Amino acid sequence: MPGLAFRLLVKESLIAVLPSDHRLAALKAISPGDLVGETFIGVAHTATVVRAVVDDYLKRSGINITPAHEVDHVVMGVSLIASTGGIGLLPSYAQNFLHASVTSRPLKGDTPTIELVLGYKKSNQSPILKLLLSRLDELVARVAKKTH
Repeated sequence: MPGLAFRLLVKESLIAVLPSDHRLAALKAISPGDLVGETFIGVAHTATVVRAVVDDYLKRSGINITPAHEVDHVVMGVSLIASTGGIGLLPSYAQNFLHASVTSRPLKGDTPTIELVLGYKKSNQSPILKLLLSRLDELVARVAKKTH
């Protein structure tokens, strides 16, 4: 959109989240074809960006899966994966919420990513926005350092 500017804050890869004792947990990475026939925990339409990224990844991989359950929150997804024995594709920050009974694996192929961006009007002369933009790289680096 004209007049808008965007700054990339974080880029997150999607990962497969599954029970630690699931047969696919023995793999180093999960391919889309591995999901066929499994109880798939999908992302609800309320999380439109994540849902679109997951749907696009599966479509590009030639996989058509109907989720057995849909969730609209990462922690709810992890809980449902643990209780149903299913598999979900979630942003990699979901690893922060994994219980010992649940693990994650990277995805094979062209791994889908989600980008968190800050959008603002270029014409906005707010001193608060200017301060935020001037300190944005430092803030992102500080948060990234805490999570790794």
